Amino acid sequence: MKKFSNTLIISTYNWPEALDLVLKSAISQNQLPEEIIIADDGSTNTTKALIEQYKSNSLIPIHHVWHEDNGFRKSIILNKAIAKAKGDYIIQIDGDCIMHYNFIKDHMLSAALNTYLFGARVNIQESYLNSLFKKKKIKFNAFSKGIKKRTRAIYSPFLASLYKTQNNFSKKFRGCNTSFFKSDFISVNGYNEAITGWGREDSELMLRMHNKGVKAKRLRYTGVVFHIWHKEKSKGRLKTNDSIEQETVNNIITWAKNGVDKYLKDA
Repeated sequence: MKKFSNTLIISTYNWPEALDLVLKSAISQNQLPEEIIIADDGSTNTTKALIEQYKSNSLIPIHHVWHEDNGFRKSIILNKAIAKAKGDYIIQIDGDCIMHYNFIKDHMLSAALNTYLFGARVNIQESYLNSLFKKKKIKFNAFSKGIKKRTRAIYSPFLASLYKTQNNFSKKFRGCNTSFFKSDFISVNGYNEAITGWGREDSELMLRMHNKGVKAKRLRYTGVVFHIWHKEKSKGRLKTNDSIEQETVNNIITWAKNGVDKYLKDA
């Protein structure tokens, strides 16, 4: 196993039922994360109570990084959380994504400096949610009930080994399943906090990493998450965020003017 430490970052907002399953999958990993940080975009005390329950029963350090609810500010809370991470390597998921039991191990085995990873997302269907939460189910495979896009759930380290690093950004990238060295994240000043509201915060970050010379590697057939269905969030800021992202592409921007650096001195 590679000799560097890791931190699992889980972003969340006011869905403790989903976060419960995600945390349950985190502490059930074959290779446990060395630190867990919940990046909380302003949830109520119900979420806080859930996290405190896990903290009191876990041998893994669990930290709750929270700020006031002032709209969708995921880029800001992720910067705050990653700034506090003690791990050399950041593994990042959303708080509605249940991890395959080898998820941490898969990301750690493929981790490489100057490279970020992105993995697959299998969708858990709306019709299965009642059963999911009632059973608190966290183990799925390609034949499980209640999922779609089943081929994404196929687990095969051999097939995964056929995927190589790539220089260009992939449209298959999803920020709900990604990992990178904290040093690479800091080198581009983290998330761009000019991006608020839903959309483009993750892809714009990775485009700056590409502009900096960081490569990408797709995790296919390993590093799988199972995404719990939910209603789509408001896309009222998407046009503005698209413009910010396009500026990053057009001007080959590598550094976010409003990024993570201001939190590092207090970490």
